[in-house]
Amino acid sequence: MNSAMDEINLLRQAQRQHQHHLMVRGMGEEIDLEIGPGDDPSFSGADLVAVASGHHDTDEHKSLLIPCSGAVDGHAQPPAPQPQLAHGEEHDGKLRRPSAHTKKKKVVKKWREEWADTYKWAYVAVHDNTTRIFCSVCKEYGRKHRRNPYGNEGSRNMQMSALEEHNNSLLHKEALRLQMASKEKLQPPEIERPVYVKALSKTAASILESVLRRDPHEAEFIQSIQEVVHSLEPVLVKNTQYVQILERLLEPERCFIFRVPWIDDRGEAHVNRGFRVQFSQALGPCRGGLRFHPSMSLSVAKFLAFEHTLKNSLSLYKLGGAAGGSDFDPKGKSDNEIMRFCQSFMDELYRYLGPDQDFPAEDIGVGPREMGYLFGQYRRLSGHFQGNFTGPKIFWSGSSFRTEATGYGLVFFARLLLAEMNKELKGLRCVISGSGKIAMHVLEKLLPCGAIPVTVSDSQGYLLDEDGFDYMKYSLLRDIKAQQKNLKEYLKSYPHAKYMDDAKPWSEQCDVAFPCASHNEIDQGDAVAIIKSGCRVLIECSNMPCTVQAVDILRKAKVLVAPAKATAAGGLVSNNNR
Repeated sequence: MNSAMDEINLLRQAQRQHQHHLMVRGMGEEIDLEIGPGDDPSFSGADLVAVASGHHDTDEHKSLLIPCSGAVDGHAQPPAPQPQLAHGEEHDGKLRRPSAHTKKKKVVKKWREEWADTYKWAYVAVHDNTTRIFCSVCKEYGRKHRRNPYGNEGSRNMQMSALEEHNNSLLHKEALRLQMASKEKLQPPEIERPVYVKALSKTAASILESVLRRDPHEAEFIQSIQEVVHSLEPVLVKNTQYVQILERLLEPERCFIFRVPWIDDRGEAHVNRGFRVQFSQALGPCRGGLRFHPSMSLSVAKFLAFEHTLKNSLSLYKLGGAAGGSDFDPKGKSDNEIMRFCQSFMDELYRYLGPDQDFPAEDIGVGPREMGYLFGQYRRLSGHFQGNFTGPKIFWSGSSFRTEATGYGLVFFARLLLAEMNKELKGLRCVISGSGKIAMHVLEKLLPCGAIPVTVSDSQGYLLDEDGFDYMKYSLLRDIKAQQKNLKEYLKSYPHAKYMDDAKPWSEQCDVAFPCASHNEIDQGDAVAIIKSGCRVLIECSNMPCTVQAVDILRKAKVLVAPAKATAAGGLVSNNNR
């Protein structure tokens, strides 16, 4: 009896000395630890011996697991060739080592099932014969883990904690930024869409056929020409001498395509493509916008220049039409990066500009900041202060005292149009797309007219306020856009409003629609939604916001469509009326 007590005391003493090597487990309890050979020196060749804890009741039987590689109390314990689990009298008192390979597979499977949905930025893989949790952005698994006292290669919590620490590091944030930049560059190629051609008379069709032969892939340019030819078809049929004049007008005078190299803040070189199309100088020097957007192409530049040519001809001023820009995206770029790009852009473009030749204006992606950088580089290269840019500074030639002129002019046009229908804007629900300069000025001018504007939108969705925007809400929206924040910030101050992700506002009930975002933003499905919403007047604010099919659907439903060539002329008149 004394010898048995001595053995128990020795075992307890060994337990205290080697406490970090011991585990207390109930028989049959699943062990989540990942134990493998070589994980801990104490487990290199030792068997696990089960020692009764002093209770002989089978229901409460517990075991202490200790490594047994030498002698206990002077009695050698030779290793058994086939160790077995200790359980009552049917076993020989030894535990078989759990299979590391089998256990790893279970753990990996468990990680994948339980953690994949929660941690989208993590994935499980094997590295150096060890299962680890990796960062899906920079393919790192964080700092190397110290083996814990039980000999496993880092539990789930340990690895996830280390990985979260890694995700807060500058290395991970830089990798994430590079990944986002690469996604912007590697956008899937745009699928070439067929050009929709309407039925025209033989005379008008011959004009469009000649354009299709020359530029079959320039969908935007062909669409803009088709709209004009279809509108002028009655005149062309009666006066065939105008056909040759129109054919000459449809070919731009000159197009410039050039390379724009620039350096980002990390010192890496990038190359974008620049465009400038001087479509016609028949009436005077060209005037037209500069657009910085990834969708910019020669087709878009030609379509915009053609639109400006016709728009400027409707004004009282002798101006031709031009347009240009680059596929550069200013979103997410620092001020220094935008400045370097604008300077490089102007290094090539300045030789084609001048007060008697061509002066650019603002468009999508080009605001007062960009125009300031462009004019500063133009002045530096030309060597004199001969301003010829349209922008917010009053000392530039062709500049505007009122940057809100275009947006206000759109609302004035809508008032005159409704007056012809014996209606007024007061009390009418208005849906606005976009949240740029024109859209915000349209919203601002609708308020004193008594209208109820209920939506604005951005590239990620649209914001809906059923109560309508008032002056305080407009001021908040203006601050949000000035800080370049998402429209969802509006919900923090007005939680009753809604933000619809990846959607357009045309399904909302309204009386008047103001598309101010970009070209072709309203397609056939959007036109049907506008009709179902109860809208009866659509004021085109951006250049060619509706596709040809959409315009046909709207007109068949008796929706009055005001073309952008006429509605946006207010900005041109004010910008040049000094």
